Amino acid sequence: MRLLVVGRLSGQLATAVKMAMAHGAKVQHVERADQATEQLRRGQGADLLMVDYRIDIAALIAANDAERIHVPVVACGVDADAKEAADAIRAGAKEFIPLPPEADLIAAVLSAVADDERPMISADPAMKSVIQLADQVARSEASILITGESGVGKEVMARYLHTHSRRADKAFISVNCAAIPDNLLESELFGHEKGAFTGAVARRIGKFEEADGGTLLLDEISEMDARLQAKLLRAIQERVIDRVGGSKPVPVNIRIIATSNRDLAKSVAEGTFREDLLYRLNVVNLRLPSLRERPGDIAVLADHFVKKYAAANGVPPRAIGAEARRALVGHRWPGNVRELENAMHRAVLLASGSEIDVEAIRLPDGRPLLGGEGASTPAASTYDAGVAGQAAQVADAVTRSFVGQTVAEMEKTLILDTLSHCLGNRTHAATILGISIRTLRNKLNEYADQGTPIPAPQSGVAAAYGAAG
Repeated sequence: MRLLVVGRLSGQLATAVKMAMAHGAKVQHVERADQATEQLRRGQGADLLMVDYRIDIAALIAANDAERIHVPVVACGVDADAKEAADAIRAGAKEFIPLPPEADLIAAVLSAVADDERPMISADPAMKSVIQLADQVARSEASILITGESGVGKEVMARYLHTHSRRADKAFISVNCAAIPDNLLESELFGHEKGAFTGAVARRIGKFEEADGGTLLLDEISEMDARLQAKLLRAIQERVIDRVGGSKPVPVNIRIIATSNRDLAKSVAEGTFREDLLYRLNVVNLRLPSLRERPGDIAVLADHFVKKYAAANGVPPRAIGAEARRALVGHRWPGNVRELENAMHRAVLLASGSEIDVEAIRLPDGRPLLGGEGASTPAASTYDAGVAGQAAQVADAVTRSFVGQTVAEMEKTLILDTLSHCLGNRTHAATILGISIRTLRNKLNEYADQGTPIPAPQSGVAAAYGAAG
């Protein structure tokens, strides 16, 4: 955990800093908001900003956003009344920590931001064999390619590799290549010099330099533009990068981990991914099996998520009932671990008895899980028979509604309906539609230009009602 404290280091704030350090945080300090933005711009990253509430928090967040720097902020201070604390939250702070600080509150805030509750949990032999291979290669300097369906836990595995590597005490930096537009990704990765392009008001250190000495995760590498692939290949081979607008190469010492939910060999054959880059990234391949391929993990993961979300929502943890366990194991979990996590979060909120029964475990559309797909229980059979008739009627009505529409109109309806079903999650919608995230983004921009409302990604508890991407 890297903590950047912003404000005068008074006695009470200094005490809070010492408590944070006692919980493993690496702390840096500046007095002014502009100094914080400049430090982040120079690549001296932070996982959390702890800011004196008297500083203009809204302006600090806006300055960071202008640089595409997104670091959560918690406000703190001495003698702040309820209105001042509320104003800090409204300005964009995630939390308010009154000073003098309480050790438990400092620990809880650091834990929530660091999200350390993502351990590698497994009981199934199929997954344990992958973890054994990961343990074997973790301390090497080899580039690792982690593959598997969306939601299987590729980033969790990447963090596991980092924490078991010789670089564990250095930074772990993650970049989602699909979430950043092509024209910004180069600067995000390699940084830029002042004046390199319109809006480049100062030098910006990219993720390669920020990760120097540590690990850089390139998430969804398959979505990277071909021109950037060539620049990435040079960075991996030569261990140097070129900032946008720079005049000399910058040496970097990092380990690359990449993830993809696509078949990169197929992408090479289609000409959308460089073969030489694939060889450089795929020194060791860790293929994570889908959850349906490792049913032995379902129960232990469900138990873990119940404990996690019971604590997060301040409710007593309940045991999972026997019928509910059978239903969990019988379900195919197309969204994999992430879908299971969301389902158990819902179950924690919906359960009302002494244990979590099958009625509390719901699918994203609100239907009960029952016996899972393919289950042979009488309840499932009765349910399926009723649903089949309803589905036939709905299908007939939907087919009739398509008559008279153009192909473009049908495509638009399909894309927006799928996005709504995924609660605005672009990655999951693109996976279901079988298109790249870039294609989906271009389509949505086109629809937005036409004045069509686009479903926004949901967050918080509401996001638990849909499978994340």
